[in-house]
Amino acid sequence: MPQFRIPGPLRRLSDGQTTVDVEATDLANAIDALDARYPGFKDRLLDENGELRQFVNVYLNDEDVRLGAGLAVKVHEKDEISIVPAVAGGRRA
Repeated sequence: MPQFRIPGPLRRLSDGQTTVDVEATDLANAIDALDARYPGFKDRLLDENGELRQFVNVYLNDEDVRLGAGLAVKVHEKDEISIVPAVAGGRRA
């Protein structure tokens, strides 16, 4: 089964789980499966048009899905899906 790696800021949605296995054939189905098990993920990951939110990066086996097929990318057994919230801000030196 594909496995999501859940970042610290979103672990409250997954009851503290750092990884969550899902049954899916593509990334869109994987997000649906994650949200069915732990409601709230879909709202955090997808915008009102059903696309990945601008400040959320998703990687499939270390490849940015935006640079490929996006939500239609196929997922397979033992694939790792990493959710990486974008980090911005800071202070100028």
